[in-house]
Amino acid sequence: MFRRSIDLPSRISLVAAIVCALLFPLPAEAAPPPYAELLIDPATGVVLHAQNPDLPTQPASLTKMMTLFLAFDSLDKGELALDQFIPVSRRAQNMSPSKLGLVAGTSIRVEDAILGLVTRSANDAAVVLAEAIGGTEEGFAEMMTTKARIIGMRNTTFLNASGLPNVRQKTTARDIATLSQALIKTHSRHYPYFSRSSFSYNGAVVHSHNRLMNRYDGMDGIKTGFVNASGFNLAATAVRDGRRLIAVVLGGRSSRERDNRVAALLDHGFGVKPLGRSVSTVEVAAVVPTVRATIKADAPRLEKAIAQSPKPASKAAAKPGSWAIQVGSYKSHKAGQAGLTTTAKVIPAHVKGAQSTVLKSRTGVFQARFTGMTKAAAEQACSRLESKGQDCMVVAPRR
Repeated sequence: MFRRSIDLPSRISLVAAIVCALLFPLPAEAAPPPYAELLIDPATGVVLHAQNPDLPTQPASLTKMMTLFLAFDSLDKGELALDQFIPVSRRAQNMSPSKLGLVAGTSIRVEDAILGLVTRSANDAAVVLAEAIGGTEEGFAEMMTTKARIIGMRNTTFLNASGLPNVRQKTTARDIATLSQALIKTHSRHYPYFSRSSFSYNGAVVHSHNRLMNRYDGMDGIKTGFVNASGFNLAATAVRDGRRLIAVVLGGRSSRERDNRVAALLDHGFGVKPLGRSVSTVEVAAVVPTVRATIKADAPRLEKAIAQSPKPASKAAAKPGSWAIQVGSYKSHKAGQAGLTTTAKVIPAHVKGAQSTVLKSRTGVFQARFTGMTKAAAEQACSRLESKGQDCMVVAPRR
């Protein structure tokens, strides 16, 4: 069945990719992110579905859920007030995107900082809140980890307030679900902030990164996240007919795949439709024995075909050491090109002179990038895209 259903060119590409993967293992930093998902009924504590719920991974911007938890604690204790202005440090100003673009020496209202975290997932606002509450971000991170233990997050350690990459900052799907439940229960007065789809800051409208909020009936939060090491993450909760469910997906291959899986989990919990299988490395691994048999049977013919195959023309590559932005991960090269074309129309001035390319990752997704940019240009381009509600990631040069 396998040999009849895949034509020779496709089989050559598949075999070549697998051979390369076997001969040239991925470096640890490029390994596929851990995948986990969990669906719970917080009213009863019943786990309705779980896959790798205790697998450790980096929380990415889901970290900001705890940053906000402690900010809400401070509001309830009277240590902070929503209309209070708190100072912006040089450290906060220098944070990588996403951010509000805060300037050192100025100040921001506590409520605006909170909304900056909820919508834009602003790293600079996270540091401002951390320093206002904990004195330093390091001190605040210790408070975060202490609070995590108090509410039952047994396998989580925080090292910063934003979720920017740190190999020692870890969590699990179960712990994120625990944090989600604690936010709703402990801070019901402040929880509605998580349902905000936008807010106005300095004359501009800042939109939420959580697009699923706009299309899933009953959803009222909570938070998205992404770093390379953990993939696309989402903690979400929705209420239908008076019943609340919490769904967590960590390690999605794209924001769309992640959103669709969370929607599927919630649909399953609400009895809308049965839950299908998730996309994970387990499914990919299951194909390997069949492919190995095909390689062995067709080796002579495939070797000859591969040798005679014309080398694909390479796209214009970025200069060594240059910065880039990634505007999406797609299922096909054509979809990636379309994504680049659309993005170029959205921010033409920011990508002028940049080179567009679609790279196929070892995990099989197509990464759409603008390359050959300076660090400043890449950060400005991502900030602009994120202000328009589009995902974007700054990619540093390889060293």
